[in-house]
Amino acid sequence: MAYICPMIQTLTPTHFKDYELIDSGNGEKLERFGKYVLWRPEPQAVWSPFLEEKEWRKRYHARFIPDGSASGNWDRKPEMPDQWFIRYQSQHYQLKFRLGLTRFKHVGIFPEQAVNWDFIQSCCFRMKDAKVLNLFAYTGGASLAAKAGGADVIHCDAIRQVVNWANANMEASKLDNIRWLVEDAFKFVKREAGRGRKYNGVILDPPAWGHGPKGEKWKLEDMINELIARVADILDPDRSFLVFNAYSLGYSPLILQNLIQTHFPQPLHQRLETGELYLQEKSRRRLPAGVFVRFDQPGGA
Repeated sequence: MAYICPMIQTLTPTHFKDYELIDSGNGEKLERFGKYVLWRPEPQAVWSPFLEEKEWRKRYHARFIPDGSASGNWDRKPEMPDQWFIRYQSQHYQLKFRLGLTRFKHVGIFPEQAVNWDFIQSCCFRMKDAKVLNLFAYTGGASLAAKAGGADVIHCDAIRQVVNWANANMEASKLDNIRWLVEDAFKFVKREAGRGRKYNGVILDPPAWGHGPKGEKWKLEDMINELIARVADILDPDRSFLVFNAYSLGYSPLILQNLIQTHFPQPLHQRLETGELYLQEKSRRRLPAGVFVRFDQPGGA
């Protein structure tokens, strides 16, 4: 049977007022999160900035300085706090996030994912009583969107600190009753498949490599095929949705598409969306922010 070949899309958030990509270039980016401007490394920004360096220096509140390893430190101006809050206001729901300056240059949110939050919330709202599993769930943007859509949500991540951070975001967003799991996501999915459990939605945004809660090392490219196969085992084929992000792998959208077409039933391929997320710079340049594949099968709900 011939595969359905969806058109490659490019998507970006269009109503995230608390986020702005001001400029990028020379391996760096200048961004506004709420009222604070951050200067961070960005390896994909291989072009020249539009603004002069003196303008960057005048605008930033905190700049991340790598220390030669995977971590680094922040050069902060006096008015820059350790933590602050921003909001994401969609047409149908609102989320609130606590941000913070981490030693790995991240701040607790990936703003390009707002386009997937909207998709997730819409899927859950249409299904009414969806059971959703968010794997490698980080600080919980997708978990909050699913809960805002009325879903029963399990949030799974191997790092307790970020699960606690996600819980703080849930409380700030005035949501409740998300189930938190500090667990190796791959092991949990395999156990759920063995138990015959089914979910109406699965969300996954796996890092390229990492550690389990007991220090177990793993490399995603060695396990991604089996991971998607087990996700297919637990996803309800009749009433479901899937969101799969792969920023850290450097994969083509076609690789994600092939994984879905290999492991999921043919009818779902007709609703497949695949492509690239990006952040829109004020200059109109587009900064790549990862690839995605997603589908929804609302069934009779």
